[in-house]
Amino acid sequence: MDPDTLIATRSALHAVAEWVLAPARHTHDGRIGLRATPGGFGNDRARVDGVDLVVGDRRQPLATLGAAAAFAGVEPGRDTGTYAPETKWDADASLFVDPEAARLLADWFALGTSLLEQLRAETDTPSGITLWPEHFDVAIDAGPEGHRVNYGASPGDDDHVWPYLYVGPWSAVERAEPFWNESFGASLGYDDALDHERALAFLRRGRQLTG
Repeated sequence: MDPDTLIATRSALHAVAEWVLAPARHTHDGRIGLRATPGGFGNDRARVDGVDLVVGDRRQPLATLGAAAAFAGVEPGRDTGTYAPETKWDADASLFVDPEAARLLADWFALGTSLLEQLRAETDTPSGITLWPEHFDVAIDAGPEGHRVNYGASPGDDDHVWPYLYVGPWSAVERAEPFWNESFGASLGYDDALDHERALAFLRRGRQLTG
């Protein structure tokens, strides 16, 4: 896949998460968390399925943020006040969502959720699995008080074109350990993370080093 296509699709879907899906839930119950859903991500109020926005039994192709917000019954440009949006509200700008890239990201969120579910079963005091709209990643935090660690599956960011798994300790770690290959902790690249056993071993190693 062309990296530019993936990046553009990720940016568009991130904006939908921040300006449509999270506000739709926040209006209903005061919460913003999303989750992986069949074909995409969202919540009980609204979700993305491929290149479509789905609200109840209605669906509409993603075109602009303004049209998506109106379809979901969300006030235009509504800021939930719970996070600083990483994307810009532009009601009329076209949302570029490539079907293949959207499918890749949906599969990635599903894989990340599956891996984190397994890690949660092995880990002390884990949080629930949440797809955070502002970070646009699937994540948990776990571990004893004072030694909490973030574990997650990011769809990519400014420093990573492709999706990756990560381990992000809340406190300092011994940087001499080769495992720690990022300023925030550690990452495992997309190709390696598609190997389920290698991906789980990465997350378990992060837990071992921070336990």
